[in-house]
Amino acid sequence: MSGPHHYAVTVIGNDRPGIVAGVTRALFETGCNLEDATSTILRGHFSMMLVISSDGPQGTLEASLAGAADDLGVMITVKPVEEAALDFDAPTHMVSVYGADHPGIVFRISDALASAGANVTDLTSRIIGSPEEPVYALMMEVAASDGKGLEDLLTGIASEIGVDVSVHPIEADLL
Repeated sequence: MSGPHHYAVTVIGNDRPGIVAGVTRALFETGCNLEDATSTILRGHFSMMLVISSDGPQGTLEASLAGAADDLGVMITVKPVEEAALDFDAPTHMVSVYGADHPGIVFRISDALASAGANVTDLTSRIIGSPEEPVYALMMEVAASDGKGLEDLLTGIASEIGVDVSVHPIEADLL
């Protein structure tokens, strides 16, 4: 195989300043190119996923990142990924879900979206509100051809599972 290899790099650990800088420094010093990245803090735990390209083998990349992982107190994994098509559907709608926290909310909403042929392109959820009155908040960007159909479908599911759902078109932007 010639040319650069693509790898998925995942980083997980207790949140603290400097994780992004430490990981990306190790990637830079190894000659990697960071192509796609996302990170967030989940209940006090830092998580990041990167797709990088590198001319070097997986073992060299893992060895380079091992020092950063030790210094930062995080777990870093490196897995090869195949080249994927870059021509995917952009998100067309934002789906917002709010309600009392209980198991199955993400499953029921995402299952309904999948059955309608909608693709979830981004998902974020959090417990918001006070400890006495927690509220589950779920935001999904989806690529769908029929926004009105989605709203009708999700309104029925929302009633079944006791949450409020709204569907809004989103304007195309740079990201």
